[in-house]
Amino acid sequence: MRRDLVAGIAAGLWSFNVFAGAPEHGVRPETLVITNGLVIDGVGTPAEGPADIFIVGDRIERIVPAGSDPERREAAEATIDAAGKYVLPGFINMHGHLHTSRAGRPMPLEYQYKLWLGSGITTVRDVGSDGDLILQERERSEAGEIAAPRLSAYLWFPNGSIQSGWGPGVAPSENEIRSMVRKLKKRGADGIKVRHFDRKDFLIIGDEARKQGLKIAHHVGIEDTNAWDVAAVGVASIEHWYGVPDAALQGIQSFPADFNHTNELHRFRYAGRLWREADPDRVQEVLQTLVDAGVAWNPTLCIYEASRDLQRALTQPAFKEYLHPSLEAYFAPNPKFHGSFFFGWTNTDEVYWKENYRIWMQAIRDFADMGGIVTTGEDAGFIYQVYGFGYLRELQLHEEAGFHPLEVIKHATWNGAQVLGRDDELGRLKPGYRADVVVVNGNPLADLQILMPRGLNPTLDDQRGDAGGIEWTIKDGIPYSSPRLFAEVRALVSKARLAE
Repeated sequence: MRRDLVAGIAAGLWSFNVFAGAPEHGVRPETLVITNGLVIDGVGTPAEGPADIFIVGDRIERIVPAGSDPERREAAEATIDAAGKYVLPGFINMHGHLHTSRAGRPMPLEYQYKLWLGSGITTVRDVGSDGDLILQERERSEAGEIAAPRLSAYLWFPNGSIQSGWGPGVAPSENEIRSMVRKLKKRGADGIKVRHFDRKDFLIIGDEARKQGLKIAHHVGIEDTNAWDVAAVGVASIEHWYGVPDAALQGIQSFPADFNHTNELHRFRYAGRLWREADPDRVQEVLQTLVDAGVAWNPTLCIYEASRDLQRALTQPAFKEYLHPSLEAYFAPNPKFHGSFFFGWTNTDEVYWKENYRIWMQAIRDFADMGGIVTTGEDAGFIYQVYGFGYLRELQLHEEAGFHPLEVIKHATWNGAQVLGRDDELGRLKPGYRADVVVVNGNPLADLQILMPRGLNPTLDDQRGDAGGIEWTIKDGIPYSSPRLFAEVRALVSKARLAE
């Protein structure tokens, strides 16, 4: 037995059975075979198997019926026995942010990376972090220098409105806008994150981004830009849901006389009343227009869930051992921190938000039925969402919205790959594709909750018996033990709390 395995067991880090030939955590073997697993491809088709998946380096070489190539099985450098388990493509988180601090206090990237990998996330589209940081980390991840998901860098376009990156109250010229798009392209951006821009400027950004071959992720706010403009520009994805019901209003939303958009309590309170004011027939027109324009929808259902059930958000089981103290400080109600607005939240607000979710979820379902591409993202680090856990909760909420678990997994894999423009190598279990693989100890189609790590809910663990949790996350052919990653995060959080 390898010395690292002995050390891991002695430290109490590993809670699963290690068998002969198991891969070394964090080290890419030359050849790896995942045997006897039930395979979910990622395109929405049913599970098949049992099958053997042969991985050479960072690519899937072949997928064959289990046991049909015993010589090749025997010759593999490392083996994962997936008997009784399900094997999925690596998840794609389409709305992530790298955070090195929260509430003005440091927080290591290792914390995020291990939570993401432990949750089966092998690719993260970063939509607006420190540009130098994300570009640096993208290269380090691609080179295999860090244990982290693959990173796609959608760099911020300097904000318009009052928060203009061009200076207080200064509107950029058309030439300046186009020049900025070209600078972001030259800097190495995979795409652009845009928010808070007037329609005229937004259309210029979209035109130049199209010329430069840059995709746009658009967070539409309460402004004169809405989903009609998103469709006109043909952005890659619309984030959250702002801009969709806005485009279906008869006139404008019924804001009270004292409404202040800068006040986040005001903004989120009345965001919860927006969908009910939108004209249902006009919503259908907006959705069809987005579909026709090829705009995907990344709804991030999980990030607003506290608005409809604050008590649930405050008592998440993951907080006990996985909530970093810097993140905990950021979540505490404080108008200085974005999304930490729960210092005046009422039962009436939750009632409106429950209805908001019902209408919003139906709109997502309608959008998909029209042929629209729905993806999954978490936006964690805000509003009581912990990295990785928020993403797995997002999958559960997609099922609540009316999607079959096979469709949910498609949202989390193949659909994300399409929006990234990397569907020729990501999002599927297919020969020639990158070896991004998730091995689940149980059947996620029967219960998406089974993706959550064991130990969060003893009663639930008792019901599962020996099943539950992701056992391995493989990114670019590098296998990571999820139980070990979660154990290391628990130790990291415990150390940070003792240092308080």
